[in-house]
Amino acid sequence: MTVSLPLTRALCASLFLATAASGQVGRKPWMLDPNLATEQELVALPHMTPALAKAIRDGRPFLGMLALNQLLSKSLTAEQRTALYRKMFIHLNLNTASKEEILLIPGVGEKMLHEFEEYRPYRGLAQFRREIGKYVDTKELDRLEGYVFVPIDLNTATDEAILSIPGIGPKMLHEFKEYRPYKSIEQFRREIGKYVDVKEATRLERYVTIK
Repeated sequence: MTVSLPLTRALCASLFLATAASGQVGRKPWMLDPNLATEQELVALPHMTPALAKAIRDGRPFLGMLALNQLLSKSLTAEQRTALYRKMFIHLNLNTASKEEILLIPGVGEKMLHEFEEYRPYRGLAQFRREIGKYVDTKELDRLEGYVFVPIDLNTATDEAILSIPGIGPKMLHEFKEYRPYKSIEQFRREIGKYVDVKEATRLERYVTIK
């Protein structure tokens, strides 16, 4: 590996947090990731208070919606949380998300829950769009896609797919590809851990797999 001037973890993290194209994660401009949002961005959301925004910042990274929902349920009603989740959500792994997590998506009931689970395992968002598009119109399909992701294969994923991971920019894209082929998730954790702290490496690990 070619090494340039050394970078601190803080500097690396700031370089990595960049916007990116949509790939295996249904990233939408209207959906905020609570693991990456600033307190100012959080406070601007429906029913969000400065105290709640600080609690989210102090508690992250949240590795799933159940933990975040548990925190918010102490202060917000179910109706308030539903309104909030139309603007802020942690992407769900289409292949492993629990029933409870999927039902946290606003507008998803038992019928749509069944359809989400019916087509597992998903190979990508194209399959999700094809299958779920049988039941909803394009506008609703686009909205639902904003809540989900399919893990990318570390060894074969395109640049676009890697960049779809929230918080990934060109610098981390380079590091993801630098260590190919990965033989295990443990290797990914070790190599990427050179650039980010343990919490951030754990967050990123949600979005990847090795086939």
